[in-house]
Amino acid sequence: MSGRVAIAGVAESDLGITGRTPMALQAQAVTRALGEAGLSLADVDGYCTSDLAGEYAPSVRMAEYLGIRPTYHDTTALGGASFLSQAAHAAQAIRDGRAEVVVVGYARAPRSWNPPGAPSAPVYGPGQYERMWGAPFPITAYALAARRYLHEHGATSEQLAAVAVAARQWAGLNPAAYRRDPLTVDDVLNSRMIADPLHALDCCLVTDGGGAIVLVGEARARDLPERPVFILGHGDASTHMNVSSMPELTRTAAASSGARALREAGAGIGDIDVFQIYDSFTVTVLLTMESLGLCGPGEAGALVAEGRTAPGGDLPTNTNGGGLSYCHPGEYGIFTIIEAVRQLRGACGDRQVPGAELALAHGTGGELSATSTLILGRD
Repeated sequence: MSGRVAIAGVAESDLGITGRTPMALQAQAVTRALGEAGLSLADVDGYCTSDLAGEYAPSVRMAEYLGIRPTYHDTTALGGASFLSQAAHAAQAIRDGRAEVVVVGYARAPRSWNPPGAPSAPVYGPGQYERMWGAPFPITAYALAARRYLHEHGATSEQLAAVAVAARQWAGLNPAAYRRDPLTVDDVLNSRMIADPLHALDCCLVTDGGGAIVLVGEARARDLPERPVFILGHGDASTHMNVSSMPELTRTAAASSGARALREAGAGIGDIDVFQIYDSFTVTVLLTMESLGLCGPGEAGALVAEGRTAPGGDLPTNTNGGGLSYCHPGEYGIFTIIEAVRQLRGACGDRQVPGAELALAHGTGGELSATSTLILGRD
């Protein structure tokens, strides 16, 4: 990767129950991120997004809504991994000279905006034979993986619950988090069972919200207000679409995307100071940690239960509270980038990880289907 590209601005929209539409939330996040970067909509010549509540050509529609005319577009759709992949593509477009200021934006509003009569997506391939039995997806897919993980490694529901507890501890330090009240392992285990072995508090939030990041070349970044954070490495991977085609229920495509991202960055997993890992469900974090090589197979549950990912631990993970406690509008991946950038800038206040210089941001999409990993670093 020749020529460094920096993230110069990041922002969320309003979060929680907002009463706004997805387009309004995305515009809010975009204008806030540009404002932080010291730029305006007039500077933007590249726009990336993957979802706009089912709208055709979402990046074009958002460009129209924002009043901009970008010459570079990306609508790569990898579910929760989409925006990490788009950020890497945007960086390459800047290096290639096809754009100078690229925005990656996203928003949904499941708590506020559900248009009547919206058609459900058709089901193709193996999925049609899974859904005919009434199984709720995607949680059924994650529950299958969780049950296999517990069986294969002798892990426990208490260890799954520890992921949610650690996330809530971080959320307690984040004023923007949707849920900040204390949480215990017993609270998780006593919450309603949704899909055995996953309880309600093993599952991510459902909130409104959006996020945006602004990317520019290094030379331009040096003239902007915020400390630049650089994209050092990236990897994408997928192994299946429907869980019935997943080659191995306890190993995800993170094994490939993470290895590639680290290799491009010239780093090892032990060099990473802070981890932002997609946490759609508690099991997602354990599977991802092991697939990335943070620990051996079956070791992540005990590692989290020991408090090593929580505040004060040596593997700080999901320091904003994650999708389990901070926000989760539907595709959480962009928020892993936002929090990684803030940690590397030293801008996280009470939840700041001291001396953070390298961050790993990781997205998971679908039914543990596709992954995208970014390695970010400061000067």
